[in-house]
Amino acid sequence: MRALSRFCPAGLCLALLVCWLSVAPASAETRVALVIGNGAYASTAQLPNPSHDAEDVAASLKRSGFEVLQGIDLRQADMQDLTIRFARAASKADVAMFYYSGHAMQYNGVNYLMPVDAVLSDEAELKRFLRVDDIVNDLQQAKNLRILILDSCRDNPLAETLKRSAGMTRGASIGRGLSKVEAPRGTIVSFSTQSGQTAADGSGRNSPYTTAFLKHIEEPQEIGEVFRDISSDVYDSSGKTQLPELSLSIIGKFYLNGPVSVTVAPAAPQAAPRADPCAAAEAHWKAADGIGTLGAFEDHLARFPNCIFATLAKARIEGLKQKVALAPSGNGRSGGSKDFDGSWDVTLNCLATGKAQGFTRPLVATVTNGVLHAEAQGPGNNINRLEIDGQIPADGKTTLSARGTTGASAYTLNNLAPGSPYAFTVDAQFDRTRGAGKRNEARACNLVFVKR
Repeated sequence: MRALSRFCPAGLCLALLVCWLSVAPASAETRVALVIGNGAYASTAQLPNPSHDAEDVAASLKRSGFEVLQGIDLRQADMQDLTIRFARAASKADVAMFYYSGHAMQYNGVNYLMPVDAVLSDEAELKRFLRVDDIVNDLQQAKNLRILILDSCRDNPLAETLKRSAGMTRGASIGRGLSKVEAPRGTIVSFSTQSGQTAADGSGRNSPYTTAFLKHIEEPQEIGEVFRDISSDVYDSSGKTQLPELSLSIIGKFYLNGPVSVTVAPAAPQAAPRADPCAAAEAHWKAADGIGTLGAFEDHLARFPNCIFATLAKARIEGLKQKVALAPSGNGRSGGSKDFDGSWDVTLNCLATGKAQGFTRPLVATVTNGVLHAEAQGPGNNINRLEIDGQIPADGKTTLSARGTTGASAYTLNNLAPGSPYAFTVDAQFDRTRGAGKRNEARACNLVFVKR
């Protein structure tokens, strides 16, 4: 410091020292990212966006201080080599990010990413794919923050080939889109759409998800807010048909381009933080969106008025109110038929799917003025509950809305904690004394209705 004072005034030296100290943590932090874009597939539908997606994402991350490993249209061997390099780099990094754009699929609840030379004649060929679970394990080696991004929930024609090969007697589960990945602590997981759904490719240079990602990732916002903004943008730009799956499990705050970076994983136990009023907003929104009724959206808005999905809830409420206002007064489905009034026994039977065990569950239902309400209560106030509601018109053909909370984790698709909210719809057909229904979402379930 004595030598430095010979060349600059004390005030200037102090300013330079403060400036150096303020930037030192950012410059010392190590960030690494693996960015892959696969579109030139040899044995299935080619995708126009992934190569552009990968190029643009890699450039953006470099501007944010990442060392980027990049691969475009990778064959199996090349994907394996690059992921090995990434695993080694992640073990020495403070922040690690994995971004993938291309074809992917789920099989028996396991997600796979597809190299461009992949074929899928039978289940054994999946060994040539890249398992998402392995990437999640590699990410966990980073010290502070891990980010998994999959813009890959497109329809995969090869999945149909595997379905035919596996046959219906094998008990294999090949779902649409990808299976949900719960974020481990210190991790952000973002899919381009909800688990079990498929995403659009878009008509521009980039996919809708990557377009939103590029718009927000360099903003000087807290990383959780960045990904929430990405999700909102995709939902709005898709005409409210594509909502990204987002799972965050981070402690503290982190800025890729903001004023400060804070360690996500605390070195020592800390006092419990104040409860986040928006912590349950995402799960509640999924349930409300699955039910799709005016009451469900109003309930969400009342519970979470200042959280991320409040604006979407207001839009849904306004849209439903407009539909009611415009509906003709003589609509034959506006009320149910009294022909079905009385007490009913309902049996819900769900087959084993992936690691989730099958089960059969009885419910008690009443129909009054053509309006059905069925319910089954679990052992606790908010554990293993199920309610089914809807109107039955004169022709007996209807769609019912079901909502509830999970029981034992062994019976859920993604090992959800007991008491987690869920929702689904049921297409049903009734006659005067019997009825049959089928669950539409997530897993195969049948319902039988018998009038007492």
